[in-house]
Amino acid sequence: MVISMVYVAILGHGVVGSGVAEVLRKNADSIAHKAGEPIEIRRILDLREFPDLPYADKFTKEFDDILHDPDIRIVVETMGGLHPAYDFVKSCLLAGKNVVTSNKELVAAKGDELLEIAKNNNLNFLFEASVGGGIPILRPIDQCLAANEVYEIAGILNGTTNFMLTRMIEDHMSFEDALALAQKLGYAERNPSADVDGHDACRKICILSSLGFGRHIYPEQVPTEGITHITLSDVAYARSGGYKIKLLGRSIRRESDGKVCAFVAPHLVHEESPLANVEDVFNAIQVTGDSIGDVMFYGRGAGKLPTASAVVADIMDIVKSKGNKKPLSWGPGGEDTVYSPADLTSRWYFRVAGDFFVDGATRLRNGDANDGESAFISDEALTIGQIQDRLKELDVKALYRVLD
Repeated sequence: MVISMVYVAILGHGVVGSGVAEVLRKNADSIAHKAGEPIEIRRILDLREFPDLPYADKFTKEFDDILHDPDIRIVVETMGGLHPAYDFVKSCLLAGKNVVTSNKELVAAKGDELLEIAKNNNLNFLFEASVGGGIPILRPIDQCLAANEVYEIAGILNGTTNFMLTRMIEDHMSFEDALALAQKLGYAERNPSADVDGHDACRKICILSSLGFGRHIYPEQVPTEGITHITLSDVAYARSGGYKIKLLGRSIRRESDGKVCAFVAPHLVHEESPLANVEDVFNAIQVTGDSIGDVMFYGRGAGKLPTASAVVADIMDIVKSKGNKKPLSWGPGGEDTVYSPADLTSRWYFRVAGDFFVDGATRLRNGDANDGESAFISDEALTIGQIQDRLKELDVKALYRVLD
């Protein structure tokens, strides 16, 4: 019996790309058994040289060596960023090659276009690893929860900021010290803006929203606030009321017209909520459907091997499909797809200058608070405009939603 070989190429040999190569080589026998065909790396695109690696002969600096190789059936993009990743992925799909990517920025910005190209060419464009690292989330939303009308998706989508907030809560570290520790441990980049300003979580909630609600939600449609203004006073006030501060990506479908509100912002989450107990670099995503209710997916949201595991699982899915397209898709978005979080009501946490009480709000106690400050949680759910109007005469230092 002749056993066919499935050849793959990897674009980029950084953290994730090298992890994919490691998993494919280390688990080659079990992967071949489960996929039904052996899978072998044919080429790896990288401008650097790796002469000491056992697969050093696989490297090329020329993308055309991959694009024009008819034996390469699957291309894995792990370069990150929008360019040249977008051009390379689009070219591969147009050349008749299936594509797997871990690139959240690419999928968030260009997912609808690339999915349409894949569909028109009977190919697969899969990206399980783009959200949640090794946490299975996109496939369950698309397949296991397919019978549900999804109402809301909410999650802790960035491990770096969750690690920092955990250290601020548990060890009373300042934001600056927590960031320095995250950088020392390799959780945060030298330029941490993508994490601490919320951009990484924004891209992930775009992908989750697009898949969950069927229309593309673009990053520029998602109001995004990071954690840079959270102080130890906020952490202590929240804890005194039985809350923890978490950076959440949220997406909510409005029943009246089907429009979606997606945003990223710090929230006070009650300590009895499962999301409040997600600590350190772990991620968690809660999906609410009409039939299943609330279901939560939890695990390490990043890292070389967890992310590589998700990438290789997508590769195996394509091989097992025997040329049949996996039904992953969503439609194009537009201004008629979204509505503003300004329309959402919630209770609010606010910290203000001055020592007094505020009508319609419960005051929080904090023995470590700065003199001359007070913090409260509003008693009723209000829009952002309504709470700002009530506080317009006060010197507001912090204002965050409460997740009820």
